[in-house]
Amino acid sequence: MPDDAPAIPRQVAHPGDPSPQTCIQVARQAAILAVTAADDAMTAVCHSRSDAALRLEAAMHAAHKEAVEAEGHADRAEQYADDPTMPGSAPLYCARAAVDHAVRAQSAAGAETTAEDLRAELVRQLTAAEYAERETERRREEAEQEAKDRAATGMDADNRDQVVRNRYLAEGHVAELGWTAGHVRVLEAAESGRLYWRDGAARQAARRGVWSGGRRVSRGRTEALFAARFLVAVRQDDGTRVLTPSPMGQVALELARLHPAGLHDSEQAAYEARFARVRRQHKRRDDQKAAARVLPPLDSIARNLYRKPVTLTEQRARAERDAADRWEDQGGHCPGAQTPRPAVDSVAILPLHRHTAVQPALW
Repeated sequence: MPDDAPAIPRQVAHPGDPSPQTCIQVARQAAILAVTAADDAMTAVCHSRSDAALRLEAAMHAAHKEAVEAEGHADRAEQYADDPTMPGSAPLYCARAAVDHAVRAQSAAGAETTAEDLRAELVRQLTAAEYAERETERRREEAEQEAKDRAATGMDADNRDQVVRNRYLAEGHVAELGWTAGHVRVLEAAESGRLYWRDGAARQAARRGVWSGGRRVSRGRTEALFAARFLVAVRQDDGTRVLTPSPMGQVALELARLHPAGLHDSEQAAYEARFARVRRQHKRRDDQKAAARVLPPLDSIARNLYRKPVTLTEQRARAERDAADRWEDQGGHCPGAQTPRPAVDSVAILPLHRHTAVQPALW
């Protein structure tokens, strides 16, 4: 080994390492790129103005120094490839060093660092056993991460992705509803199955089926949500109307929960937002105000794209129900045994007018 040659790590070549011929070729290409960069830097000095001469001259010297190193490593790559006393990894070590110096030469000269592309030719190819081991490790890490994500969210990957898509929908559509947090509270009361309308007032019953007393709920918001078809009413025998979210209302509620920042801080702010949307649709000021007092429906795009995520617990429960249904279908029931059926209360659903956009009043 020449006295000025760098020390070579004492390691043998691994299966999949580039061949010595490839290493020599890459090292020589790197040296050519480095020398070209140094020559370009020198040409720039020759054509420079006096105010830039010092800077360009410093760049020329730096590029020249790196080019000399790159050429030296390219020469040693050829020497080591023919020397049986050198480690098998020596040509690869020299080729990588030549590429490093070529990149620095191009960078010093202010040229595009095309020598970076040569690194890919020096990457060791994995053996079949190594690839299989790495793939096994990758799958193990993915399984561990999936287990952590499931434990944290209670959902599988597909449903977690659905949550992300739903949140994106919410960010684009919740503000357009013109709601406040009070509208969300009314829908949440309806979702609980305890919101009812009686004697011109909306209340949230203390428990289901007991349609008397309970906490008062905003009459104005309840009427507005009902008129906009976010709520539907079911008449009871005593004339009480139980209010529940419509399919559109349930989707709107879920989106509002995902993006509460889209809700307005006050009724006035919500009204002004709705007014801004309808202002161009009407010429008369009174018509604009009347339209702004009405809650707009949820955009059909959001209604069509929203999908409720299903938790792992819900998936297991559904699978158990499906298995029980298949067992019944295949004759698993006991002959002569009466299969219990849930009782259905006799209720009358308020009719909706088919030829008008306004629902019947609640009273």
